[in-house]
Amino acid sequence: MTQRASIGEGRPAQTTPLCTALNLASAGVPVLPLWRGKVPVGNCPGCIRNACGGRQNMKTAGPCTCPAPCHAWAAATTDPDVLTSPVWARAWREAAGVGYHPGGARLTVVDLDTPDAVAWAQRNLPATRTVPTTRGQHWIYRGVMRSCNGVRPGVDIKSSMAYARYLGSGTGRIAALPDAVRALTARTPTIRPTPPAGTVPGGDGACPHRTPAYLERGITMAEQQITAARSAIHHTVYRTFLAVLSAHGRCGCLTDAHIARLFAAAQIKGETPRHCTDAWTNARTRLGL
Repeated sequence: MTQRASIGEGRPAQTTPLCTALNLASAGVPVLPLWRGKVPVGNCPGCIRNACGGRQNMKTAGPCTCPAPCHAWAAATTDPDVLTSPVWARAWREAAGVGYHPGGARLTVVDLDTPDAVAWAQRNLPATRTVPTTRGQHWIYRGVMRSCNGVRPGVDIKSSMAYARYLGSGTGRIAALPDAVRALTARTPTIRPTPPAGTVPGGDGACPHRTPAYLERGITMAEQQITAARSAIHHTVYRTFLAVLSAHGRCGCLTDAHIARLFAAAQIKGETPRHCTDAWTNARTRLGL
């Protein structure tokens, strides 16, 4: 077993998120602070509303270079000087937990969100280290792969360009990443943050609102509302999507670009593409669209 695969094995329990983070970092596991609800800390002022390029930029240029712990998985680090720096101090004081970047630790987490998903894994996947979660289990394997949500009902894959919440060292030895897990994403298309075409009912092209600027202000305000949320992120995203659709969902003026902006704001706050799609669909259903 390599040091990077230890995930805290054999280390004493700590009383603060920062102590836990430093112990994980010393084992080669990149970590970051999480607020209540497993939400990464918000963007720093220089990166608010993706001013630095945000998630899309990170996919090609690597982690953001801003000093504050923003941008979710890309903020994860093993550098103790960064973790204990003054710009991270407030984040750790308010942190409700510790997140880590599995891919950066050469690990893959199979996130099993329901008892049925756990039972499926017990029947179909090799035994490995397991960590209890509030709704199921994390199964941790040694190896890196593409992250993907919803590969099966109640099953998400968290590895490269993703973060998972640290919930303890768990039990069992970490096994090598099996082909059975890799095959799950091979059969599953990547979920994009932009909904498929046609999810917004089209109108006759004539928007009944006063000016095009009215729509732009509405989208900007919706982004700001999501960005400013400090708790109840799922509820805030849903209510914001509902408000946007209530105002603009029937006239055909919403475009994929508008929706992508809302999805991007939600994902910066920690929402997954699947949760964004579910919230959008539920809002449309509520309004009868």
